[in-house]
Amino acid sequence: MTLRKFAGLGALLSIVMPGIAMAADEVAAPVLNSGDTAWMLTSTALVLFMTIPGLALFYGGMVRSKNILSVLMQCFAITGLISILWVIYGYSIAFDTTGMEQGVVNFNSFFGGMGKAFLAGVTPSSITGPAALFPEAVFITFQMTFAIITPALIVGAFAERMKFSAMLIFMGIWFTLVYAPIAHMVWSGNGGLMWDWGVLDFAGGTVVHINAGIAGLVACLVLGKRKGFPATPMAPHNLGYTLMGAAMLWVGWFGFNAGSAAAANGTAGMAMLVTQIATAAAALGWMFAEWVTHGKPSALGIASGVVAGLVAITPAAGTVGPMGALVIGLAAGVVCFFCATTLKRKLGYDDSLDAFGVHGIGGILGAILTGVFAAPALGGFGTVTDIGAQVWIQIKGVGFTVIYTAIVTFIILKVLDAVMGLRVTEEEESVGLDLAQHNERGYNL
Repeated sequence: MTLRKFAGLGALLSIVMPGIAMAADEVAAPVLNSGDTAWMLTSTALVLFMTIPGLALFYGGMVRSKNILSVLMQCFAITGLISILWVIYGYSIAFDTTGMEQGVVNFNSFFGGMGKAFLAGVTPSSITGPAALFPEAVFITFQMTFAIITPALIVGAFAERMKFSAMLIFMGIWFTLVYAPIAHMVWSGNGGLMWDWGVLDFAGGTVVHINAGIAGLVACLVLGKRKGFPATPMAPHNLGYTLMGAAMLWVGWFGFNAGSAAAANGTAGMAMLVTQIATAAAALGWMFAEWVTHGKPSALGIASGVVAGLVAITPAAGTVGPMGALVIGLAAGVVCFFCATTLKRKLGYDDSLDAFGVHGIGGILGAILTGVFAAPALGGFGTVTDIGAQVWIQIKGVGFTVIYTAIVTFIILKVLDAVMGLRVTEEEESVGLDLAQHNERGYNL
């Protein structure tokens, strides 16, 4: 009787267990989260809004009236170019993890594979994210907007003097050899060079801002100063555009930082809060530093302070607390003010719209201070227990990015200059790039 009971139980289990296993598989299968998806769709639109029209207006207002269309055109053209390159191979270089292994340094630690070229295998049902909760198509587009704004930031360094054709080719090559590999090293996961180092870069202090700022500095040095700089006044022609652009960047940056949580969760909420705190503090820091130094606060100054704060909090947004954000913002406002004014005048380089002074310096400052204020001991929400060790890791990440970006950018520019020339002629520069490069005027009176 007992044996028959066991035999019956075995038969029952043989029938039930496959069903239980199938049910477990169904439970384990990734399920799209509509809340996370909605937030990531919104964040993606906000980040694209940062470039067009945000950055385009911010930069466009700061150049002379004869060059406004050239700046707007460059931002729009970069948006189109990088979108297509991202689809063809950029996403794959940045995020394909083929051949990567934690703690092992190989070619794929620097450069992703091509398994995702032309977005191979991506379908409406492809799901990704920290817990596989939203469509991979949304993640691809979200990261595309980061890839778009980074080269667009470089435009501010060489504004008013680079040929449009040379600019397009430079941006395509730079995106391929600099942006995508740096993004891979920092964000691709286990086996990525700087990921394995432990570099903290929540939303792009290294990948976006240091990268663009250093490239901008190299570009303005290779191209040389604008005709008449610094003796000839080159005042912004429409600071109203610049203030509107700065406001759009401020709003769009919530998608940039809070969206980098890749979920509608507490990390996104805190990232939004610290972004607001740091930006407000930097705006006031720049304003008061300028007020004390020059006797009056300026609209251009507070707009620049806003961007400096946004830049500096970017790497830290997912790990620092409110008071850490306050310190980072104040430091960014004051330090970037002096670098974009006093340091720039002393060294004599012509960074037209302060791409290096704001994005390069702000990114470096924010990246290093992330190592300090991510520590729970200082109100942070990271896992930093040894502040000194983390700061050293952050400095290594900054140093590697600076050196790699500077060398590769310099080589690209020198080769292009030898092959096709980088600068417009003196006559074209005098007439303005709007007419010389695009046969249009921004203002027809």
